[in-house]
Amino acid sequence: MWRILLFTILLGCTNHTIGNYMGEQYLGAPYIDNPLGEEIAPDTDPLIRFDAFDCMTFVETVLADGDVDKLNKIRYADGTPNILKRNHFIETDWLENNSDLIENVSAHYGKTKVRHVNVDKKKWFQTVYNIDTDFAPRDIDLEYIPYTNARNLKITKPMVVLFVIDGAYIRNKIGTDLAVRHMGFLLPDGRLRHASRRAKRVIDVDFDKYINTMVENKNNLGIILLEIKND
Repeated sequence: MWRILLFTILLGCTNHTIGNYMGEQYLGAPYIDNPLGEEIAPDTDPLIRFDAFDCMTFVETVLADGDVDKLNKIRYADGTPNILKRNHFIETDWLENNSDLIENVSAHYGKTKVRHVNVDKKKWFQTVYNIDTDFAPRDIDLEYIPYTNARNLKITKPMVVLFVIDGAYIRNKIGTDLAVRHMGFLLPDGRLRHASRRAKRVIDVDFDKYINTMVENKNNLGIILLEIKND
């Protein structure tokens, strides 16, 4: 009898995990800017937390399944917490260093365009952290789906979705061009799950309705769909 009961409990946990994966358990958690760090100066925030997120740390924590070692591998070039090794830029660091975890499959879901971006990490570190580094500027092309082609997408499993912008208008503020401004999860039923600065918490919204608000700003260009490998 106890074996049947144990199996039922385990099965229930499995179904619960499936129902909550991609961060359902964090719905309603507050949004705060830059909630994670290296626990030492210049960013003394904790390595991991579950009570508050920004858009990037929400996605990272969910992909890591709440495991700090997995999270460090996602957030840092070699898995070792260090502000200089952190994958600050999705365009270059994050996409490249997590290529074993995610893959850009945008071209499979709509007609794409290319956003060329020049990431000047050296100038960014000087502007944001007042730290001198020897990073060289990097050019990269990102394939994305313009918003005109991004409605009514048919996906069969959750994906990471990146929101692409024309970042020229903020270059002087942060010292570099920027192509990706936001991220979250696109679910098969058409919901976007993300840590929203505007709503100040982790929420679900209708993805197509969200797109309608994005296109109101001419600087918003489209989306990148990232398939999560081995999920």
